[in-house]
Amino acid sequence: MTNVSNSPESDRQPAPAPAVTGYPDHDQAVRFYGPDIAVDPGTLYHDMRWRYGPVAPILLDGDIPAWFVMGYREVHYVTSNPQWFARDCRRWNMWDHIPDDWPLMPYVGWTPSVMFAEATEHQRRAGALGDALDEVDRTELALICQRVADELINEFSGDGQAELVSQYAHQIPARVVAELYGLPLADVPAMVRDILDSLDVKGNAAEAHQRVQERMQRLVADSHAHPGQDVPTRLIEHSARLTDEEIVIDLLVMMSAAQAPTGNWIANTLRHMFVDDRFSVSLQGGRSSAVQALNEVLWRDTPTQNFIGRWAVQACELGGRRINRGDLLVLGLAAANADPRVQPEEQLDSGANRAHMSFGHGEHGCPFPAPELAEVIARNAVEVLLDRLPDIELSVPEEKLEWRPSVWMRGLYSLPVHFTPAIPIDERAM
Repeated sequence: MTNVSNSPESDRQPAPAPAVTGYPDHDQAVRFYGPDIAVDPGTLYHDMRWRYGPVAPILLDGDIPAWFVMGYREVHYVTSNPQWFARDCRRWNMWDHIPDDWPLMPYVGWTPSVMFAEATEHQRRAGALGDALDEVDRTELALICQRVADELINEFSGDGQAELVSQYAHQIPARVVAELYGLPLADVPAMVRDILDSLDVKGNAAEAHQRVQERMQRLVADSHAHPGQDVPTRLIEHSARLTDEEIVIDLLVMMSAAQAPTGNWIANTLRHMFVDDRFSVSLQGGRSSAVQALNEVLWRDTPTQNFIGRWAVQACELGGRRINRGDLLVLGLAAANADPRVQPEEQLDSGANRAHMSFGHGEHGCPFPAPELAEVIARNAVEVLLDRLPDIELSVPEEKLEWRPSVWMRGLYSLPVHFTPAIPIDERAM
């Protein structure tokens, strides 16, 4: 192990040895939690790579030992070999040390969803989801995105100012996915509120999640009674013969996976375009730079920074570290994107290079064609806003923008802007 006293991160106090025995490498591990851990993630990942190499010992909440996989090649290897590094969290060797109210329980608590399915069962579930999503007409999806974006912009265009995270970026994915699910338009606003609340840290998150689940159950029942051209109907009719319970929980997984990452992707991209002079043409209605900015954000400020994870099927070595059977591996997606071994800073061409790890990799990566559909949503959200409000600018200096203090997701608290007030578009023309 690199001598900590020579590290550029020597001012950071290393964590003590974990309470769990059998992890000598974790005597000098970084606590991967707390209010300061996500202040500057780029520097954090750089310093951890310098100190530990491509695989670092970390302590999660409660000083639970885990491994942080930050090397691009190591992340690629882990995600390409599910026979060695699997998704079923019930393999974890730490369960005896995990209380019911552990803060990361939403990430590790097993559910009978496609997220934790493996082998042929995962292929059956993920294949059905991929087929159902692939039937979404891309042109129709773009038109839905443009209409939703216009409707949201109409709500604040006459004000001359807006807060784009809550009023725009986080609203669009939920509204679009709700329509793809075939929800009646009258039900969409309440559904969107519950989705956003269920993903927040508010006290009513559990109640909101329960309402969303009940709505998915009713939606599946309605799709049985009245089949339509929507995702639930396609899942019901799929040759995989999914049960209603499987469809309901996988619809919830897709909704959650689409909401926060895509919403943050939109907001992070808008911020990037506001503060980077290279994209000033886009603020005058240009479109070519929007796609480039979206891809650059996946390299530099990817919404899903880190992902729990994989569990070692048996003892092995990875990145020079001895991994025990049942150990938890946290996938450092943002750190892998910044790995200088595969993406030297002086040669960075992140606007065109799509080899990032932002959607994961392998059979448990974001399933085809979900990344493509997410890009359609994000691209149209950015382009419509810049077309409608071409002189839009930040209302505060760049350094005043605050990132949420999360080591898992990269997203802003708010994105305040101002612009010349504009007349709302007649909804009949949309």
